[in-house]
Amino acid sequence: MEKKQFQAESKRLLEMMINSIYSQKEVFLRELISNASDAIDKIYYKALTDDSLTFDKDSYYIKVTADKESRTLKILDTGIGMTKEELENNLGIIAKSGSLAFKKENESKDGHDIIGQFGVGFYAAFMVADVVTVISKALGSDQAYKWQSEGADGYTIEEVEKDSVGTEIILTIKENTEDETYDEYLEEYRLKQIIKKYSDFIRYPIKMDVTQRSPKEGSETEYDEYTEEQTINSMVPIWKKNKSELTDEDYANFYAEKHYGFDKPLKHIHISVDGTIRYNAILFIPEKMPFDYYSKEFEKGLELYSNGVLIMNKCADLLPDHFSFVKGMVDSEDLSLNISREMLQHDRQLKLIAKNISKKIKSELQSLLKNEREKYVEFYNSFGRQLKFGVYNEFGANKEALQDLLMFYSSKEKKLVTLDEYVSRMPEDQKYIYYASGDSNERIEKLPQTELVADKGYEILYFTEEIDEFAIKMLMNYKEKEFKSVSSGDLGIEEENKETEEATEQESKELFEAMKEVLAGKVKDVRASKRLKSHPVCLTTEGDISIEMEKILNAMPDNQNIKADKVLEININHEVFESLKSALENDKEKLNLYTNLLYNQALLIEGLPIQDPVEFTNNICKVMV
Repeated sequence: MEKKQFQAESKRLLEMMINSIYSQKEVFLRELISNASDAIDKIYYKALTDDSLTFDKDSYYIKVTADKESRTLKILDTGIGMTKEELENNLGIIAKSGSLAFKKENESKDGHDIIGQFGVGFYAAFMVADVVTVISKALGSDQAYKWQSEGADGYTIEEVEKDSVGTEIILTIKENTEDETYDEYLEEYRLKQIIKKYSDFIRYPIKMDVTQRSPKEGSETEYDEYTEEQTINSMVPIWKKNKSELTDEDYANFYAEKHYGFDKPLKHIHISVDGTIRYNAILFIPEKMPFDYYSKEFEKGLELYSNGVLIMNKCADLLPDHFSFVKGMVDSEDLSLNISREMLQHDRQLKLIAKNISKKIKSELQSLLKNEREKYVEFYNSFGRQLKFGVYNEFGANKEALQDLLMFYSSKEKKLVTLDEYVSRMPEDQKYIYYASGDSNERIEKLPQTELVADKGYEILYFTEEIDEFAIKMLMNYKEKEFKSVSSGDLGIEEENKETEEATEQESKELFEAMKEVLAGKVKDVRASKRLKSHPVCLTTEGDISIEMEKILNAMPDNQNIKADKVLEININHEVFESLKSALENDKEKLNLYTNLLYNQALLIEGLPIQDPVEFTNNICKVMV
């Protein structure tokens, strides 16, 4: 029996494939099962045009059998089989597959499609096997042939006996090494696991003899073991079924079966597209945030299938970062796969699918907000931060798409409201969308800076998350209304006693200059406040950096000691103001004391650290004695 050599380029490719093309060795089984499914499909295609053939789907199957004693794993199919020439052509020349040519000759639009396009997946078997044996009998042939190879050295072909049409692939599994445990590919539970993971939706039964246990007669503790042939795969994927056939429970069960999360999905989205690119998708909006969502370990992405075969566990390109919380899968018939099925040759199809999916997710979230407000609020409490990040990210490229999904706590409503709801009830004389930033709603509510805006009856949005102000700065305005912090210099609120205030400011000029000198390097200015009603003092800012932004930026690992341009505002209608004027006239040392105390009070109100706590407490004691 003559040993034949692989073509030189095929030999090099085989060596490379065994060592590097596939990211995980377990995919060898996916490849062999996909090829077996192709072989059955080919009979189906032939039956469409050959009246002498009948295709009874129940007669076709794939069977996986492991034998630990002989260390062999067998994958048998009842497909079309291969002639001697086909064994030579399809297995002797890597990257030449009968499937692609067959597919082109027998195009069909009734849901059957050839999975394999390159044929090289067969050689993934050499990642786990020392010897690969193929016994095949072609449809319409009386003679069967055995192809055998130990890898890159070459292969042999000889005549053998085989009763039925189809192919058996027998792998002699490698011995364990220090780095790899090959025994797992002979274990029943592991084989079932791999089949369920990658090939669950192959449309023909994948059978295995599964060990079962039953109690021995008359005993409660002893069991008899027996084997029973079972179909491991579910065959018909949920996404290929009509939506009208499915219930919410079906989708919830699918979510649980695929281990998308321990929670229940708030919403499912079932997409079927048959246009420029054909694909089906089932997407889920989770109820709760995964425990590792904001950790380095979290991977975004959807499961990607090609004709029901799992290609990628997490295809990140299918989801934008701002929708990274979405779980689910996409199955397309039009993806161009490379030789290992694990990477895409072209990303044009993926970009089209991703664009459509993103639009659909936004549409469903808007629907949830409009029709199921409580559910949306539940979702937003878990993932609102990610939507705000999406507004800020990529220099605001997605801000218009996301702005209507944002919600913030309202001073008037005492609950989350949308920007549209805020703007729709703004009084005619209100120029800006007002917001206040702080650690919590309770703390913001007590901020002195909110007094004037609240007194005017204007609604204030509360920003309690680090990303809030950054996102709003990127958004700049909503429906032609600018955002304005209650701590910013000009609030855009007309004051009634302007002349009186100007006179008071002039009168206080010397006092504020003296206080500014005491606080040199700490504040940009000291001035009379137009926003304070009952509080004596507060800090406001000028420029783009607010006090909250200063805190956030300086808490980052690469602390650059960024400072907001702070202004100390004094309430000239407060008793403290009279004490300051008196100190200016009679006791400069007391003015220094009062100025430092007021500045440190303003810092504490903002949640900023005071430079010298000991000095601050000593100053309080001086006032008390």
